[in-house]
Amino acid sequence: MGYIIRRMQDSDITQALEIDREAFPTQWPHPSYTSFKQELRNRLACYIVMAKPREPETIEQGIDNKSVWQRLLHLFDHNRFFGEEVPQSTKEHIIGIAGFWIMVDEAHITTLATRNAYRRRGIGERLLIQVIEMAAQLNANVVTLEARISNKQAQALYGKYGFQKVGVRRAYYTDNGEDAVLMTTDSLTSSNFQSLFQHLKQAHRQRWEELYATEKSKVA
Repeated sequence: MGYIIRRMQDSDITQALEIDREAFPTQWPHPSYTSFKQELRNRLACYIVMAKPREPETIEQGIDNKSVWQRLLHLFDHNRFFGEEVPQSTKEHIIGIAGFWIMVDEAHITTLATRNAYRRRGIGERLLIQVIEMAAQLNANVVTLEARISNKQAQALYGKYGFQKVGVRRAYYTDNGEDAVLMTTDSLTSSNFQSLFQHLKQAHRQRWEELYATEKSKVA
């Protein structure tokens, strides 16, 4: 299938916004093209995508094959009216995104999402594995995140990888005032964490080998 994980580029932002709105439909405010672009230039932030090549006929169709959401985004995007052309990625289909901030010795996950049509295919877990590996390469000691208190599925995935619930942020989500569960790993360099992590990565790779076919791709 030619899956690849790489750094997010400006040309990926429109598709990243689609994924964000699919995964977090009630979130408010939603990120914009401008805010995403600023994040890509933030030295403390790191954003990655999982992509695969589009089918040739899809590339040829170009703009005619855009989703309704893409058309509306192009129509109403702030930058379109202020002279900045929004670049479009036509050769690759972005199916998952992840991002984190490095703050001193902590990597804080800001987003991790996949397209609805690609859920339950190991993609979210593959992105989490990549984030943890990158965090370790950047000398982070722990990885942290917030999850909606009602999102038991996400909490289960993070718990599987050794994230522990260490607190609650009251009324953290502005759309409905829902609380957030604060979760963190043990030290990434500890023997216990590494033993668990390497075991889980190997098991995931054995089940979803196609997601590792282009692992040599540079994302650092």
